Amino acid sequence: MEARINIQETETRKNPPEASHSQRRVLGPLHVWALGVGIVLVGEFMGWNLTIKQGGSLAALIGLWTMGMMYIGQVMMVSEMSAVMPEAGGQYTMAKYLLGPLAAFNVGLMLVFEYAMLEAGDVIVVGQLLNALNPAIDPLPFNILTLLVLAFINYRGAQATLTLNFVITAIAFACVVLLLMSTNFFDPNATLLDLKALTDGLPYGYLGVMAGIGYSCWFFLGIEGTAMAADECRSPNRAIPLGAIVGLATLLIGGTITWFVCSGLIPAGALGESVYPLYEAALATGKLFVAVALFVGSILACLASANGCINDSSHAWAALSRDTLLPDLFAKEHPRYGSHYRAIIFLLPISLAFAMTGLLDQVVTFSIFSALMVYLLTCIMMLRFRKMYPLGTIRRGFIAPLMPFLPLLVAVIVLIGLFGLHLNYGINLISGAVFYLLASIWFLKRRAKFIDKDRFLAAGLTKWGRPKEL
Repeated sequence: MEARINIQETETRKNPPEASHSQRRVLGPLHVWALGVGIVLVGEFMGWNLTIKQGGSLAALIGLWTMGMMYIGQVMMVSEMSAVMPEAGGQYTMAKYLLGPLAAFNVGLMLVFEYAMLEAGDVIVVGQLLNALNPAIDPLPFNILTLLVLAFINYRGAQATLTLNFVITAIAFACVVLLLMSTNFFDPNATLLDLKALTDGLPYGYLGVMAGIGYSCWFFLGIEGTAMAADECRSPNRAIPLGAIVGLATLLIGGTITWFVCSGLIPAGALGESVYPLYEAALATGKLFVAVALFVGSILACLASANGCINDSSHAWAALSRDTLLPDLFAKEHPRYGSHYRAIIFLLPISLAFAMTGLLDQVVTFSIFSALMVYLLTCIMMLRFRKMYPLGTIRRGFIAPLMPFLPLLVAVIVLIGLFGLHLNYGINLISGAVFYLLASIWFLKRRAKFIDKDRFLAAGLTKWGRPKEL
């Protein structure tokens, strides 16, 4: 008996149960801000201008602020739910405890493809920028090397990943402000901006507004991924809502500046077709130092976004594997860094393969479709969460206001966005829906039998107790 106790004490000294977990709780609000804004800021450097192509200049501005309201609601709902979840995983974990295994599998898969497609879009833009600099440059080796370096940084753990994101995101945002100042917008007699001559209003009417709203997601797509970091925050109840709300404010300001400057420097027709609108706006100023700064800023924004996407997609893939919704091969964490290194390595070639297609609008559309489906399910989860655990039954670090109006409003905006995407990319949406349907059939036929539902929900029941409705 004494020998057995000594063995157990030795093992405890080697692997203290709380040590590895406490070592991972190293993130604060700035890291959460860097994760959210770092993933999304690239949406101001490219992609958002597809809104102008679909609905016109005013549709882009209306869509920016409409989707801004939708994301404020998303962040509030996710902040309330993520802060009390028994484990990390963002909306996947919420679906797991609130909607069950099939919904959790789909949400996890949608999150993976949302971020994997966004990462692919980043790489496509980097390649286009390099070609703009010198058509003789082959971007493929650079793209592969960039993704390998970012994957290695994520391999080393979340703190290194998000510290890097904070630095390069801050520099990229400063470039947006520099472009604004270079236009002399504050002096009506010397400004370079001419909104009256270059914008085209609403050429397709209110139907164009609906068509454009879906692409306005690109200003904010991925900010809800801040919930993925809950398990690694020192104080998730404070860090998640604070970092996400400040991040949203940053993106709203940056998005408005981006629309204002680009619409005042580039004709609407050319702006809607551009691959890198902010860089082209910088070229339109005729100032070399501004063009150089925005070229560098565009590259950095793409790097920050791809970096954060690798972090979030690997979290979602590992969460699926951990709960046996996928084979448990990908759930293992690195013994030293605590990263989901197997998930990182597995997902890397998938993103690279989509990036090599060069089809930016197709990649963007699939990423937005996956995100909007997650947002719609999040509204359902929030209503169910409040029904299962009413206020006062469990401790909450943050309480979303305006219930139940908030999730209903968000759901209406999401449905408008899906309808708008359908107007121009209906085949893409049908293909995406078929993909998730086939994945669900595979899950029900091949994986559902491996799930022990008591173990699947055990952590939530232990932490919260049995809900009023389960």
